[in-house]
Amino acid sequence: MAGFCLIGMDLIIPSFAIIWFGLGALMAGVFYCFCPGFPLVGQVLLWLLVSSSFMAMWFKYLKPMVGLTGAGKLKEDIVGESGVIIRGTNDCDGRGVVEFSVSAPCEPKLGCYSSEALHVGDRVRVVDVEGENLQVEVI
Repeated sequence: MAGFCLIGMDLIIPSFAIIWFGLGALMAGVFYCFCPGFPLVGQVLLWLLVSSSFMAMWFKYLKPMVGLTGAGKLKEDIVGESGVIIRGTNDCDGRGVVEFSVSAPCEPKLGCYSSEALHVGDRVRVVDVEGENLQVEVI
């Protein structure tokens, strides 16, 4: 029951940290179902161990990925980069493909769109990122 309460609290408190303590409590509860004679001190220690493990995995593996674009890079790293259109569009709001130099902090070729027509060979600058699509402007 405590696990569900802690997970529910994470919906109210936007820290995304309480959920790991709730999942730890659920894991300790499941373990207690299989070993009903497990002492209370052992349950608390198991809860602390499992919760700490979940928190460590969160900070080491999952949290660094928050804020990444679909291209796998931080939005701040890509915005402002310039590249060359290798597949353009003939109409406004069309989709094209932009190629970056090898030293750019993103994939060499990504889908892009613009409010103006994009032609092969146009130099463009990234102004925003939406998933794996880049909003660009001709420079």
